[in-house]
Amino acid sequence: MSDLRKINIDGQEIEVDGAMTLIQACEQAGVEVPRFCYHERLSIAGNCRMCLVEVVGGPPKPAASCAMQVRDLRPGPEGQAPQVKTNSPMVKKAREGVMEFLLINHPLDCPICDQGGECDLQDQAMAYGVSGSRFKEAKRAVDDLDLGPLVGTAMTRCISCTRCVRFTTEVAGITQMGQTGRGEDAEITSYLNQTLQSNLQGNIIDLCPVGALTSKPYAFTARPWELTKTESIDVMDALGSNIRVDTKGREVMRFLPRNHDGVNEEWISDKTRFVWDGLRRQRLDTPYIRENGKLRPASWPQALNKAAEALKGKKVAALVGDLVPVEAAFALKQLVEGLDGNIECRVDNARLPAGNRSGYVGTASIEDVDDAKYILLIGTNPRDEAPVLNARIRKAWLNGAKIANIGPKADLTYDVFQMGDGRDALIDLQKHEFDDILEKPSVIIVGMGALREADGAAVLGHAMEAAARTNGKLMVLHTAAGRVGAMDVGAVTEGGLEAAIDGAEVIYNLGADEVEIDDGAFVIYQGSHGDRGAHRADLILPGAAYTEENGLFVNTEGRPQLAMRAGFAPGEAKENWAILRALSAELGATLPYDSLAQLRTALIEAVPHLARIDEVIENEVQPLEAGALGDATFRNAVKDFYLTNPIARASQLMAELSAQAKALKTDRIAAE
Repeated sequence: MSDLRKINIDGQEIEVDGAMTLIQACEQAGVEVPRFCYHERLSIAGNCRMCLVEVVGGPPKPAASCAMQVRDLRPGPEGQAPQVKTNSPMVKKAREGVMEFLLINHPLDCPICDQGGECDLQDQAMAYGVSGSRFKEAKRAVDDLDLGPLVGTAMTRCISCTRCVRFTTEVAGITQMGQTGRGEDAEITSYLNQTLQSNLQGNIIDLCPVGALTSKPYAFTARPWELTKTESIDVMDALGSNIRVDTKGREVMRFLPRNHDGVNEEWISDKTRFVWDGLRRQRLDTPYIRENGKLRPASWPQALNKAAEALKGKKVAALVGDLVPVEAAFALKQLVEGLDGNIECRVDNARLPAGNRSGYVGTASIEDVDDAKYILLIGTNPRDEAPVLNARIRKAWLNGAKIANIGPKADLTYDVFQMGDGRDALIDLQKHEFDDILEKPSVIIVGMGALREADGAAVLGHAMEAAARTNGKLMVLHTAAGRVGAMDVGAVTEGGLEAAIDGAEVIYNLGADEVEIDDGAFVIYQGSHGDRGAHRADLILPGAAYTEENGLFVNTEGRPQLAMRAGFAPGEAKENWAILRALSAELGATLPYDSLAQLRTALIEAVPHLARIDEVIENEVQPLEAGALGDATFRNAVKDFYLTNPIARASQLMAELSAQAKALKTDRIAAE
């Protein structure tokens, strides 16, 4: 039951929940209160004192608005709403004093600081500070930390807001950072000089309000006012995190998170944030034709002519890769079906049921994890498959949720009840009494590792049955950003991958780099990077990457989202749907659209729910048969978090991080 209270802020009376802090109440009233340590997704530290306000009738001193609740205020002498002032002389003087203290030891290196132009300290010193300082003593200096190859440090700039410590401890679930010392000897440091071992660590760069923590790979490459900013969607995992792509000219300079409470809150994984150097390397920028065993550059007319020649009158199979937008999958499906060919998007052999959205998406939204009291993981390691979702599961655990795991043991940053790692644990689940769960919200998360084996459909059936018995919700955690959208448009063949490519003379490979294609078939590869698919290809058509074309992606909970173009593809590379449209004209079976808008109209006509952008579509439950299970143990789908797709494999930084992660896993030998 909400406890509504009236409060008067700068003469404006509003009604807010009594549990709110004064800083939140001020935000509701549209009044800006400066802050450094307060962050709405972290615990309250109350240590920067920048958010001081005056409580009328309270003690004759300013109060920290981030640490005082509305219900703690006393009403006026005649029962009036308690009054808070954020712009009185007392508050102004207090803020000036705090700002003067904060700048006592701050180095004057704004011209060479990477935070310049995006610095809270700069902005608030201008808005709330004074022009001079009374401090004449020598400034202190602090040694810089080595936090690894991602986060650069200049700890002399640190103002001890402890946001980084609270984030790593509470959200990322690692305990390497803390604060030591007191007074002017206080400093943020890492335990035994360890580097950070988390795939969410890049978020502390965004959280740091000064230039103490900056992005090492991005350092000294651009200023924020030089960048063109484009709101888009991430494809490094299937969560569909909302991102902002910053470009300088034609080059992507960095990725930043956008706030979306229903998907990624305001966090992104390190792979999402730092994969941009992979967009520059090993790019396909011109068509290639293989002659006498060697690839030679060709023109578009030559390449399309060769492709049309190869496809005519042959048995064709098409494969849809993990990073393909819905429009390209839809265009390829229409093209291949016109040739009486097969198409398949489940290139990892996942036994996902075609046409049954409650089977390949599930019934749970990402937000359902927040309120769940019981979470069961089956054949998944969310820390590697969707780190931001893993942080959400950790948040549920901190709020009292119980989490069980059927699958390999792993450090997931929260306590897990290990039920076993084989199919027998899933069978035992049927014998469990669920009385204590029935009344409480529960979520069952099934990973691709559980669905890739021969009995994947039966595993999914058992999971759906367990969800039905507990009145819980099911989430299918995908590892490929383009998979759900391709399933939605029906890019599937009965019998899966083997049935699709069985006897195929020509294989049209649209960015499927995770699949091995045997010798014999003629392979046309369309994609952005010179990865495994291009090595096997007889003909290469260079396509655009996810930052270079407008595309629709459906995330793991079934939410359609738009990825927007931030730049243009290099060289001769073209948008994926446009290549397929041009090829269809060459084949004499022209696809009925000449623009992306027309293609989307046709797409929405065929699959109406794709028009509901940014909505989680409710799926009607169609139970699958809980068939006989094999006796294999569950294996996780992601072997190496940093090298899951061609863009990541082209990135030097991802290769370095992968090598570092492997080195940390190998047992250290003690010096005798």
